[in-house]
Amino acid sequence: MKYSNRNLTRASLRNPGGLFKPSLIASALAVLGMSAAHAEDSRTAAELPAIVVTALPFANRDELDLAQPVSVLQGDDLRRKREASLGDTLFHELGVTSSAFGPAAGRPIIRGLDGPRIRVLEGGIGTQDISTLSPDHMVTAESFNAAQIEILRGPATLLYGSGASGGVVNVVTGRIPNRLFNSPTGNVELRGNSATDERSGAFNATGSLGQTSWNVDGFKRRTGDYDTPAGRVGNSAIDSDGVSMGGSFIGERGFVGASVAQLESLYGIPGADGTQIDLKQRRYDLAGELDDPFRGFKRLKLRMGYNDYQHAEIEGSGETGTRFDNRGFEGRVELLHAPVANWQGVLGVQLQDRSFSAIGEEAIVPATQSRSTGLFLVEERNWARWRLELGGRAERATQNPLDSANPSRAFNLYSASAGVLWKFKDGYGLGLSATQGQRAPATEELYSDGPHTATRAYQTGNHALVKETAHNIDLSLRKTAGAVKWKANVFHNRIGNYIFERSADTDGDGVADRVDDAGTLDPDGEYLVQNVAQTGARFYGAEAEAVFTLLPGALDLRLFADTVRGKLDRGGNVPRTPPHRFGLQLDHQAGAWAANLSVVRAARQNRLAELETATPAYTLANAEVSYRIKQDKSIGYTVFVQGKNLLDNEIRVHTSYLKDVAPLPGRAFVLGLRGQF
Repeated sequence: MKYSNRNLTRASLRNPGGLFKPSLIASALAVLGMSAAHAEDSRTAAELPAIVVTALPFANRDELDLAQPVSVLQGDDLRRKREASLGDTLFHELGVTSSAFGPAAGRPIIRGLDGPRIRVLEGGIGTQDISTLSPDHMVTAESFNAAQIEILRGPATLLYGSGASGGVVNVVTGRIPNRLFNSPTGNVELRGNSATDERSGAFNATGSLGQTSWNVDGFKRRTGDYDTPAGRVGNSAIDSDGVSMGGSFIGERGFVGASVAQLESLYGIPGADGTQIDLKQRRYDLAGELDDPFRGFKRLKLRMGYNDYQHAEIEGSGETGTRFDNRGFEGRVELLHAPVANWQGVLGVQLQDRSFSAIGEEAIVPATQSRSTGLFLVEERNWARWRLELGGRAERATQNPLDSANPSRAFNLYSASAGVLWKFKDGYGLGLSATQGQRAPATEELYSDGPHTATRAYQTGNHALVKETAHNIDLSLRKTAGAVKWKANVFHNRIGNYIFERSADTDGDGVADRVDDAGTLDPDGEYLVQNVAQTGARFYGAEAEAVFTLLPGALDLRLFADTVRGKLDRGGNVPRTPPHRFGLQLDHQAGAWAANLSVVRAARQNRLAELETATPAYTLANAEVSYRIKQDKSIGYTVFVQGKNLLDNEIRVHTSYLKDVAPLPGRAFVLGLRGQF
């Protein structure tokens, strides 16, 4: 693809410091635990409301009642953090950061693991896009219409397959209702952003008619090239919109429903080339649940999704360089059996089928048919203050290129897990979980061969890759009641045959090899050489947060920190590992007024992989003030003003391929209106 500066063409898109030392991260983690343990006062604080995690097999299970680390982003917290990409929306959740490939294409990174190790779901079924293929491809799950976003840290291979060896992000939309409503409910939101020239809006409505329930939602987002303290980032504008409709029949023993959703997005890839991606996706989903389906079983749960996805990569000249096509199906059936000897559990089967093809200059991955079939069983037993969880999964995954130059591959994958939760005192819980999970190499890891303009890399896959095997241990301690609530997680993940991209240096001079678009060595070549390689790796770290109720119902203070290290067995660090972070958040409520302040400090990242460059530390300060205008008990409007990056710092994200050319937006002010009925 040839690059030139050019604005998006679908529509006229005119563009209208060091507070902490990085060495304090260990102390910050310790302070969170000690402060939370000793700062309890005589005030009585309300219990945290139960937040049901829909991505887990047992109904009515909240995030505070699980052995594995899980968190949920919802309500005002989700609304404040919404960004154009899913990764940027979750950017400062515990243990989560973003690939940050411009404002449109940011994929979640969990505990230093990214790409095909993190499964992104929408309503419990994979998004079935091609965001794992390359960091410039956007995730098609839209946070603007999300009711909540669930984050499962650590391996979730038992429930969702080898693509979840690093974690799961589930975007809950409610497009297929599972209950009846007394009256229609919904919301609408409008917002604008000074740094990105954003003009966005979204709506969501749900209701019932007789025994049927319906849902309709949609959004529109339009931005220009965004401003940073270092100047404007060219070719970073976005023009996206989407709409969906869904309906269900609700009976006494369950429901069955379906939805259809359409997404279109035209966005630029920051840089000097003017490349744009024009994306279209249509998605069909079917869901149902049935209580007491037959003898010995309490519930049958069904989820299916079919996806028709295409995108074209448009060169600066206006010509289409490459067309991508991805058609996928995913289905899963879960059966919750009745208790047997005080054990209850879920037996399930999951099927995935994907047909991928690319035609054009950047078709560096051959057309491939991918399939997997998995069987899993998860069991649990409760007694007194203890819960024991056991699980196992067997999966068969195949990759079948449709050309004769690349060999087909098949993998037998086995995973097992054990976890225990001990509620040793009212309001306290100690969780320990251990997982062995296996992952098959992804299509792009096996078969890539050619120049990739977006990452400025000549990428070469490896047909001989073997499956990864991860051994993960998570220890979590939490306090969920009182004026001080807190949680802390520590983890260690040992991955055998870890797959990663390694920059080449054939002459050993410490300078990465460069080639031209034909792959010929050239010191002035446009592309860095990156080869897919395998070796053992270790990831370990910690996450902690404490919430102090300073004034019950009026003022809360949250302190948080996370850290992860990624090291290769052959020596050196894992590329693009996130730096240490810590920060605070203040939430204040006074009648119709609400205010929020958050400050995050990220340390300098100088623990580098071969041929990688360091990233400076940064401080990100955001604030919001809102006022709720209440019409009656069910209808109200909220006006809000946000300040983002208030210190106007130049923020470069170490996990991003574009950190040198596309820092995060500078100081911005967001004005918005949200209505609820």
